[in-house]
Amino acid sequence: MKTDISITSIPDILVGHAQNMEALTGCTVVLCPKGAVGGIDQRGGAPGTRETDALHPMHLVEKIHAVVLAGGSAFGLEAATGVMKYLEEHGAGFETGAGRVPIVPAAILFDLNIGKREIRPDVNMGYEACLNASRNPPQEGNCGAGTGATIGKILGLGQAVKAGTGCAAMEIGNGVIVAALMAVNAFGDIIDPSNGTIIAGARSFQKGPFHIGSNRIFADTREIMKTLVGRTSLGFASRGNTIIGVVVTNARLTKEETNKIAQMAQDGIARSVRPSHTMLDGDTIFAISTGHKKADVNIVGTFAAEVTSQAIVRSVKMARSAGGVPAISELVT
Repeated sequence: MKTDISITSIPDILVGHAQNMEALTGCTVVLCPKGAVGGIDQRGGAPGTRETDALHPMHLVEKIHAVVLAGGSAFGLEAATGVMKYLEEHGAGFETGAGRVPIVPAAILFDLNIGKREIRPDVNMGYEACLNASRNPPQEGNCGAGTGATIGKILGLGQAVKAGTGCAAMEIGNGVIVAALMAVNAFGDIIDPSNGTIIAGARSFQKGPFHIGSNRIFADTREIMKTLVGRTSLGFASRGNTIIGVVVTNARLTKEETNKIAQMAQDGIARSVRPSHTMLDGDTIFAISTGHKKADVNIVGTFAAEVTSQAIVRSVKMARSAGGVPAISELVT
């Protein structure tokens, strides 16, 4: 299997970021202006989304023209309007007879607790992300929707770790590519799926530097949840978590199959985030099928989970410290 490819190796897919590094917020757009089949799977109890009902089976619209991921909590959904503006100017959209209407579903994460909360992704930032969109491999780390992302917040932001945007892609045979782009702002810890080791998460109150795998550096969110401290901390931790992302494939899939891909991709969150899909998260994954290659939905879904997991791990490995929240690159040797 080829792994030296990216999400933008898929024909007709462009990715762009825009961010405000002082405010520590941003947005990411995955453009498919020619139209592509879209699907969604949303889990967890705290989502923030736009234009997602149209993606479900038994709804009229078959194709979408972009997906927007943004910070800013519900305010950040405004960025999708900027993307619609850009697509309208370029003649992309669902033909209504009275003009073309771009179909642009979106999801947001909560980053108001870091940086400047009064500055959020807006129409201009969404438009800027479109101007920045290209076929180049997307930037990772502190960029786009992941600019202000953090993880491991059961003990509060003071013991959290910086995360960001991560990408992964692979060719799975016969020219079929499956790729993921994830913005990771999880309540839980990030896990190495190969051995179950915490590689980023809520930090213990002991001082480093430490090696990854050390029992001292990470407090282990799941273990804390068993304690009185953990139970009383959930109120604070509920303020601002989720993972949002997009899985893209050049496989030729129906709308029902594309929704199934999004559902299977959620397994990648379960493998690499512990705990995942809680009432404190709003985990949302979009799926896009550009329809160029014949493929079996079961095979595509299996590797959709794999690239989702890889992208989540990369989101913490590529992140850098910001807003007083350290990255693992500065915590561990």
